[in-house]
Amino acid sequence: MHSNIKMETLRQLAEVVDTHIPFHNLLGMRVSKYDLDGLEMTVNMRTELVGNIHQNILHGGVAAAVLDVVGGFTAFAGLIDSRDNWSIDELKDRVKTLSTIDLRIDYLRPGRGEIFTGTGSVIRAGNRVSVCRMELHNEKGDHIAFGTGTYMVG
Repeated sequence: MHSNIKMETLRQLAEVVDTHIPFHNLLGMRVSKYDLDGLEMTVNMRTELVGNIHQNILHGGVAAAVLDVVGGFTAFAGLIDSRDNWSIDELKDRVKTLSTIDLRIDYLRPGRGEIFTGTGSVIRAGNRVSVCRMELHNEKGDHIAFGTGTYMVG
């Protein structure tokens, strides 16, 4: 699969992730970048996402959800990049099985901010199982949380 076909596959997948998954829409998750290096996703702070009303901070479950989505789709980008001879049908079948096997989140500081950005990188891209590291930062660059996730990619 040529690089431009890989990028077109990621573009189409980013559109699905960005607009067609109800839970992502509920939380206001938006894809800001998706390439062979991984997914970058943002969430704007809203009253509905507050987890501690006394401190007005982002709910830890929202942080975990963003990191999980970033990790899963970063793992899938790693799968796409792992070889050049994928067919579109193979990738469509594999994305249907994309799921989280294990997720660990470490909260580093309270989720204060207006815009939260999740990024990820592949630690190991396997044929069936991949491992990623994810980070969540606010608009000031404060590191709010990080995670490690193991994902089924096929």
